[in-house]
Amino acid sequence: MVESNIKKEEIKINWLLFPFQNIYFIFLNFINGVVYVFFRLPKNIFDIISFRLDKTYRNFSGTNNSNINHKPMNSNRKTYKYSSSTLAKLEKEREILINELQDPNATRSKEAVTFVYKAKTPEGKIITDTINGFSKAEVNTFLVNEGYEVYSIKTSKSVNFLYGGSTMFQPKMSVKDLIFWLTQLSTYLKAGITLAESVRILSKQMGRKNRHKLKALQSLSYELTVGESFSTAMEKQGKMFPSLLINMVRAAEATGTLIETLDDMANYYTEIDKTKKQMVSAMTYPTIITVFALAVVVFIIVFVIPQFVDIYESSNIEIPGITRFIINLSEFLINNGLFIILGIVLFVIIMAVLYKNVQPIRAFFQNITMRIPIVGKIIIYNEITIFTKTFASLLKNNVFITNSMEILSKITNNEVYKEIMANTIDNIVRGNKISESFNNHWAIPDVAYYMIVTGESTGELAEMMQKVSEYYQDMHRNIVGNLKNFIEPIMISSLALIVGGILLAVIVPMFQMYSAI
Repeated sequence: MVESNIKKEEIKINWLLFPFQNIYFIFLNFINGVVYVFFRLPKNIFDIISFRLDKTYRNFSGTNNSNINHKPMNSNRKTYKYSSSTLAKLEKEREILINELQDPNATRSKEAVTFVYKAKTPEGKIITDTINGFSKAEVNTFLVNEGYEVYSIKTSKSVNFLYGGSTMFQPKMSVKDLIFWLTQLSTYLKAGITLAESVRILSKQMGRKNRHKLKALQSLSYELTVGESFSTAMEKQGKMFPSLLINMVRAAEATGTLIETLDDMANYYTEIDKTKKQMVSAMTYPTIITVFALAVVVFIIVFVIPQFVDIYESSNIEIPGITRFIINLSEFLINNGLFIILGIVLFVIIMAVLYKNVQPIRAFFQNITMRIPIVGKIIIYNEITIFTKTFASLLKNNVFITNSMEILSKITNNEVYKEIMANTIDNIVRGNKISESFNNHWAIPDVAYYMIVTGESTGELAEMMQKVSEYYQDMHRNIVGNLKNFIEPIMISSLALIVGGILLAVIVPMFQMYSAI
């Protein structure tokens, strides 16, 4: 009988110790798993993505431009067949078009209008599309030179209302495509190909998979064909080309240095692309780690903590305040999780819309972010690099100071630096120095200010701006590298403390249960 009671007590003690043993092993394995899955694995994924981006960029930027092999337009050509009735109908439309083109009373519009045309492509496919032009004759000549067999060209008020004038859906060339376009265009010009023909080749080369981009580049080619200047033709494409590039080309047309300017701008956008990638790299990894850390904490509170609630209730022990807080938090998240998620999503959407469209709110958040240690320096160094590099390029290409400031204010989305640009324009109008608007400003580092002052006093502002951009690009690169090295141990320690605190709050009542035995 005594032995039986002893065995029952041992079973009871083992039953009470069993959760401690499991918690101990779960805790150790959990921490090891968290370190790998939520830190090593995201970092590996992040590194793989970065490598692929860099590899794509290297494959593009490392192309030997002097040995470009173009894919023949007729390779793997698909055969299109149409019925005799369709072809007969097209021929009738073509006869009508020929009569319209021979009309002596046809006039040329002073402003470009939108035409809807039906034509057969060089591949044999019959298409209906739109193009902006000044007359049917010019549009027909352009399409024929492109290799199209034109059947009809029409325009009306409804066509212009539906297809013309709106800039909402106009394409915007990405930085990568812009670098490629500038590099290839410079190469063709150096090879002796005319500007109009070079743009025409590139429109076919870059627009095969993007219809909107193809139309914009075709429109650029058309403008050049009818005698417009390159900068004016680019400006007519809406948002496709950045204002900086348009003004640089306009200055190059006046000085006869178009090829050199295209090379300079290709190098400029290459450096800007690298700087932006560094900025994205600096912000992406901490964001990924933070999201995974929050996911771990929520998983523990929602799925692990409820497993111990029944044990506490059946033991009739006094639960500490920290444990009660964790349990109440767990119940709150379980009962209101859906509403919390919807609330967070709605809040993020509202704040994103307000940040994009309301200038005071955008300025408020940017001011707060730029004053955060380390993060603020990353943003400031990035902005200073882009500002000084762009300013140096504008000055080297003889763009007026006032125009330069207007361009600089459009390049940045940071309201702090837009205000600095506005103050600089006011100082220039009053006859003051550029550097006065940078003096004692918290967003302008002292080194940058004194180097700009030196450039003004020596008359070598462009060269000094270039040196400032190189200096802060190195500073930006270094601080991003240091951030990557320190962020992982800090986040691991923080997550370990949070998870350890939650598990400790769960274990403390178990010790009270053991003492009660």
